[in-house]
This record gives sequence, C-alpha cells and structure tokens, in this order.
Amino acid sequence: MKRILEFTGTLLLVFGVCGVLRELTGWFSLMGLTRYVTEYFSFLHGRELFADTVIAVVGFALLMIADGQRRAAGR
Repeated sequence: MKRILEFTGTLLLVFGVCGVLRELTGWFSLMGLTRYVTEYFSFLHGRELFADTVIAVVGFALLMIADGQRRAAGR
C-alpha cells in the first residue's frame, strides 16, 4: 500500500507542479495532463492555477501519508 501511495503521490505532485509552471510561464506544454482535467470539468474553467495547486497539494499529502505508514511500520 505504501508503494501505491508513493507512486500516486509522486505523479500528482509532479503533474501539479508542472501544471502550475505551465500556467505561470507557458513551459511544460507536453506535461499538460492537468489541462485535460480542467477542460473536462466546466466549473474549473478560469481556475486552472487553483486546480493545479490543489493537485500538487493532494500529491504532497499522499506522500506524507505514505511516509507516516512507513514510520508506523518501522516501530
């Protein structure tokens, strides 16, 4: 379970940070996976930066949960 959380958290964190950089600077156009998410959900139109930030924070939270599980298993 830890590996799944780490993998998912890493992907979400990378995609979220790349999405934020893409919105602010126009770089990382190939890493536009989150752009498809914001286009699919109509309530996110105009809030792409917020959505990318939330995706990055959720990825970071998953990494912290995986780290907590690792520390609890190590005791």
